[in-house]
Amino acid sequence: MRMKYVLTEVLVGLWRNVTMSIAMIITMAVSLFMLGGSGLLYQKVGDMKDLYYENVEVSIFLKTDVTAQQRTELDTKLNSDALIKQVTYVDKQQAYERFKKMYADAPDLVNAVKPDQLPESYRLKLNNPEQYKNIYDQYKDSEGVEEIVDQSKLLDKVFGVLTGIQNFALAIALVMAVAALLLVANTIQVAAYSKRREVAVMKLVGASNWFIQAPFVLEAVFAGLFGSILSLVALVALKVVAARGSLAALEGLITPISWSDIFLTFPLMAGVGGLISAVTAWVTLRFYLRV
Repeated sequence: MRMKYVLTEVLVGLWRNVTMSIAMIITMAVSLFMLGGSGLLYQKVGDMKDLYYENVEVSIFLKTDVTAQQRTELDTKLNSDALIKQVTYVDKQQAYERFKKMYADAPDLVNAVKPDQLPESYRLKLNNPEQYKNIYDQYKDSEGVEEIVDQSKLLDKVFGVLTGIQNFALAIALVMAVAALLLVANTIQVAAYSKRREVAVMKLVGASNWFIQAPFVLEAVFAGLFGSILSLVALVALKVVAARGSLAALEGLITPISWSDIFLTFPLMAGVGGLISAVTAWVTLRFYLRV
């Protein structure tokens, strides 16, 4: 009987302030959508870093007049370096074959370049790609070395942009979360004020604070849970639209977001939305309305 009364009061309360309830649900949905999206972005950027940095190479290009002795000394030093995981020597002909594959769409450029014009090089895979600076400092002045190029420098710029997007999405999520919490608090205050006489009567007849507060808290929890469902729908719609739109071209660059990744974020969004809404409602009733 008590549970039926509480649930009835929840539905009546939501309908009584329907416009504020809708605004609260929509704001909660947007904030949870941004939170879920930024969480997925953090996860995928981390996966991308692991994938790309695992295959990143440092290239040591040799001078055109490098001697056999200089090449041998450098080769020995590289193969005995504890920082280096794998050493691959690329001679002029191999460099030319790579060049032809790289610029297969520009035959005039390929025909204008001869194998002797391309430098020999060593391609290095490091145990820790972030230790490139140590490799650079160690080999930049070695005899026969012309230039040292690190692919991770370019990746650092790419991931710098992605990290900026991450932080921006998270900042928007936090702003929307604050707005949602203020709406929850305001809605609960209005609902409690509209029922102030009923609350006073219940206190006079000895109703517990939990019984009085339960309908208001459940209103907020319902808004948080319904908002999390809407945010999940928005994430699903975004994936469908992105897969069919221009973002599909980035699938080979960006680690794809699977359906399981999206649906696994729902418990997080529902938990955060429901818990924060409940705590906000309880604090509002406890410290502002003194019921």
